[in-house]
This record gives sequence, structure tokens and C-alpha cells, in this order.
Amino acid sequence: MAHFIHLIQNSAYISNLTVLNSGKSIYFQQDGNLFHFSPENSSTIQITNFKSGDDENNSENPTEKSYLEKQQSELFEFIRSKEKKQNWNDEKDSKTSDFFPKEYFYGKFSLENLQISKDQNFVLFRLSKYPSNLETKYENHITSSGYTKQSSAREKVSIKAISEHKLMVYNREIDSCYEISFSKLSDIRKNPKYQSLYPNFEIEAKTDRKIVMHEAIFSADGKNCVIDVRSLDNKDRWITQIDLKKGNVIELEHQYDEAWIGGPGISEWNFEKGTLGFLDNETIYFQSEETGYSHLYTLNINSKKKTQLTNGKWEVRSVQLNKNKDALYISANRTHPGNLEVYKLNLKTNKLEEILLEEGSHEVILSPDEKNFALLYSSKNKPWELYLAENKINSSKIQLTHSTTKEFESYSWRKPEVLVFQAEDKTDVHTRIYQPVQSPTSNQEKKNGAAIIFVHGAGYLQNAHNYWSNYLREYMFHNFLADKGFTVLDIDYRASDGYGRDFRTGIYRNMGGLDLSDNLDGRKLLIEKYEIDSTRIGIYGGSYGGFITLMALLKEPGKFKCGAALRSVTDWAHYNGEYTSNILNFPETDSIAYRRSSPIYYAENLQDKLLMLHGMVDDNVQFQDITRISQRFIELGKQNWELAVFPVEAHGFKETSSWLDEYRRILKLFEENLLIK
Repeated sequence: MAHFIHLIQNSAYISNLTVLNSGKSIYFQQDGNLFHFSPENSSTIQITNFKSGDDENNSENPTEKSYLEKQQSELFEFIRSKEKKQNWNDEKDSKTSDFFPKEYFYGKFSLENLQISKDQNFVLFRLSKYPSNLETKYENHITSSGYTKQSSAREKVSIKAISEHKLMVYNREIDSCYEISFSKLSDIRKNPKYQSLYPNFEIEAKTDRKIVMHEAIFSADGKNCVIDVRSLDNKDRWITQIDLKKGNVIELEHQYDEAWIGGPGISEWNFEKGTLGFLDNETIYFQSEETGYSHLYTLNINSKKKTQLTNGKWEVRSVQLNKNKDALYISANRTHPGNLEVYKLNLKTNKLEEILLEEGSHEVILSPDEKNFALLYSSKNKPWELYLAENKINSSKIQLTHSTTKEFESYSWRKPEVLVFQAEDKTDVHTRIYQPVQSPTSNQEKKNGAAIIFVHGAGYLQNAHNYWSNYLREYMFHNFLADKGFTVLDIDYRASDGYGRDFRTGIYRNMGGLDLSDNLDGRKLLIEKYEIDSTRIGIYGGSYGGFITLMALLKEPGKFKCGAALRSVTDWAHYNGEYTSNILNFPETDSIAYRRSSPIYYAENLQDKLLMLHGMVDDNVQFQDITRISQRFIELGKQNWELAVFPVEAHGFKETSSWLDEYRRILKLFEENLLIK
């Protein structure tokens, strides 16, 4: 039975808990400062004394008393008495402050990532400044008060919204605080290549490009410290070694991508932590897309020798280091892009040992004694369940939970076939297909000659795989459509997850380019291989899928009889910075990419039946997006479109009534436009 000891009780929020010295030293962050708690004597000591704002006492221009202030002090004993009392308090505070660390003021920055080094001599922290007054607003119309309520959301993508960051070190031994300079990093002033398409391009910038520093990683002996650094224009990643005492930076690894740095174990955006750790006191491990697929590497920080541990046309998806640091447990899609298997990478032999290979997805956590795995597993037509498996080669798993109902199990859910077709540029594209003849419960033995293409959201997401879909409602809807005789194609178009670097970045500077053409090639597959009537094909999707639906109808009119666009981005200049600047750079620096990638600029081409659906309190793709393109359709005199609004829904719907209304409308669109009457 577990035994708990009550150590600290405090009403203020505590974070960044760090246990050192075999549990004898416990550090935690509270109110922007670091504290040390000793379990032996239950004492708490403040380690840092950081304060926001400026140090008024050390101001270069101390404020002199005005004439009126001097006059008041001269005339009134009451004022002179107050001044004496204040001077006495200041002197007392000065003596008391000898018991605290020296004050350090950090101005108008925010203090983040407060960390203590393993030798307990250094405190690292990041100072960040975020542009203000750039957030967007959206309106809530259905409220308990009966009045509308305005809420704040993220900012729109803009070079003006880029934040500023500094890495600081507080040296406890000398009670001094200093900034770490990254000015010597490779290409820190090199402007991105796309800017050469515009006038006044210069290869070198006059100042360092803006960067962000992730949390520090320390070796077991505490002597070495490495930090992942990213450029905020999304092009570079540096893995650096920091000499905390001298404040020096040593560049260990530089990763560059003309499109954007990303991929499994690397990042989806600059503030996301990637794979990075120490195997021993001088060897780090990390992931890189150097070969075109995200794989594992080691690097000796002394000899600078770099070694590739895994290779092939597959990706390492997650990594766990064992206690002895002689093996890495990895999840990977080695047997098929649509699987997630588990392997043990023996670091002594550099061989992969197969643990769990069954078709589907295994999401695992190693037990503390490293004898077993707890795992979530699912297949195409069976939702996630919890399992237990031994940590051994070719392990089998024991199911621990059973979550589906008898009603759910009474239906024969399809196992959609995952197949590969060639895109126009000869790239292999994976897709799921739902066919009417596969369902024994169908009342309709033959397909009806019509088809629907579903476009998944997020762009960088995988859905043509061998496990339970995140799009569970759409999966069930596709079974329903197939029962009605429709053939449904669910394509992992260009920029989808799971297929390597070139596939991931295939939409750089041109969203609605290769991602759209892959869906058009899927349409061609339906016509040529599955005998679908070319005049009876529809398309639908949400978020990024809604965007592609709009682009399909507006850039390629006549290819789809109808389309349903859910919570769609209509103009990328109005979406957020973290996602959009990866792919399209910034509107101020790459207007060409934004104009050719935004449906609103193709509104005049609308001729096919379009149904748009959007939540009014969407704080992601905001309602303003859909109203702007609606106004364009109105001004252009377009009539073949409809807009359904959902007053209480955000980006991801929550109310059952909203989901039902949405899918009733989509089904009606397909039945009225794709079926022969």
C-alpha cells in the first residue's frame, strides 16, 4: 500500500517541482521565484529574488521632489513625520534583505521555465515578451444574462506577433545574473530563401533572427547542459551546449529546413519540445529528418561524433529511455505507415528487437520496474482499450478493459481497406475506402454509383491508418453512407502525418496545391477503378478539410457536384501564427503564398452546390472567416450556396443536437445532389 508524506501546504500555486540529492533537496517555483524545501528539517528557503518591473532605487534619473512637494515638507510636521517613518521602514527592509538573495528586476518581460542545475549552483530562466493588443475577439450570443458577451482569442498570423526571448542564468555562487548570447549560432542572421522572390532581398540580416529556447537538459553528473533552440521564422533548430559558469554557447547540431522544421520527435511548432536527452554524461540522443524521415541519432558532445541509430523509409514516433540507459523503447510505423509498433533498440548492438507488431496502434508506457507495458491499443473497427504486455520479444497483450456497449457491437463495423494510389507526380498516396458491398447489414446490395471524398482536418494528421480513427463520428457516418450505397474515400493527402519530410512539407507556400491535387487524383481513382459516375461525386471535411472542400469547388469548378465545408479557413491571413507561419511564412513577407492559398480569392468561380457550416463561438477558425467569404459570394451575386450557423458551438462541437443537425444537413446535401431521382 502506498504511503504518502505531507511535505508542503500552501495556498499559492506551485510548479516546476525538482527533486535532487536523492530526495534531500526539493525545489519548486512559486510566484515567479525558486524555493528550496528540506524534508529533513521541514524548512523552506527562498533561492531567487526576481521581481518584475524596474528597480526604481537604482534609477539613473532619480525623481527629484517638485516645488509643491518641498513646500509641503517645509510647512507641515505631519508630512515630515511620515517621511521619517518611511525612511525608518526603508532602512529596516534593507537590513532584513540581507537574509534574502539580491533583487533582480526583469522589466516588462514574463519569467518562464525556471530551473535549478543539478549541482544547485545555477538557476536558468527564460524572459519572454509577447506583443500586446493583437488578440482577436469573438461574440457569444446565447448567454444566461440575455446580453451578448465578447471573449478574447489568439492573434492573427503576423510578423508583428513574433515574441522576444532571452535565456538568463542566475549564478548563486557569485550572486550574479547574466544573459546567454546565441549570436554565434550558424546562420543566425541568414534570411530565409523565399524572401529572394521579393524586392530588396539581402542574404544577411542586420540583426540576429528571433529565437526561442526550450528547457535545459542536464547530464546525470550535472556537469553538462544542453538546450534546444528554434528560430521563430520556423527554419532552424540548434541543439546547443551551455557553459553555465562562463555563459558560453557551443553549437552541437544544426538542423535547417527551407520549408519548416518539424516532424515526429522534432516539433509541430517552435514552442513544442522534441526528443532530447543524455544516454551518458557526454552522449546525447535526438531526432532529425536528415534522411527525409524522422530517425534517432546520438552525438558525443566532446568528440562531436554523430551516429545514426535507426534508418529506413519509416518514422520513429516516440522514445523512452530505460533505467540502465542501454536501450531505447520506440514506437514506429516500420511495417506500414498506418501502424504503430513497439521496438526495443539495444544500444550495445544497435539492433531493433520486436516487441509488439500486431496491425493497429500501440501507445505504451513502461512500468517502473521495466517488466511490463501498459498500453492503449486499437484496430480499424475496434476503439481503444487498455492492455498489459510483458517487456519481451514478440510479446502478447492481455486486455484489461471492455468499453463498447452491446448496441455498438450489434452493428458490423467495416474494416476499411487501406490502399495506395499514385498521384499525378508519381508520389504514393494512402487512402481508406468504404464500399457498400462490405457490409452484411446493408439493405442495398449494390453501390449506387455515387461517391464522397472525406478530407481530414489539421493538415498534418493521419487518418488512412489501421487503427481507430480520431474522426470517430465521421467513421460511423461513412459506414452509414456505405449502407446507403455510397462509396467513400478518405485520403491522406500531401502534408499528412506519417510519410516523411517531403510529404510533410509538400504544401509549403501553396496550400490548396498538392493537397488538393491528391484529392483530385482520388476522384480519378474512383472513376477509373470503382466505376463511379464522374458527375455524382461530392466532397466534405472540417477545419483544414473544410478549406480543401472550398478550394476544390472554387479552384476546380465542375469536378465535384457538391461540397460541405465545416468550420473552414477561408483566408489564411486571418488564422493563427503558430500553425500558418510554418507553411506560408508571414503575410507581410510572403503575400504571394497567402493570396494563392486562400479560398476567398477564388470566390468568383463558385458554380457547384456549396453548404458551409460554422460555430459562432469558434475561437480557432473564427466566425469572421465564414462571414467574410459569405459577403464575397453576396457581392459576386452567387446563389448556389448556403450557410448553417451553430450559435453555441466552438471549433469542436460538443452538443449532441448540433452534431445531429450538422450531419442531417450534410446527408441531405449528398442525397439531393448525388442520387439519381
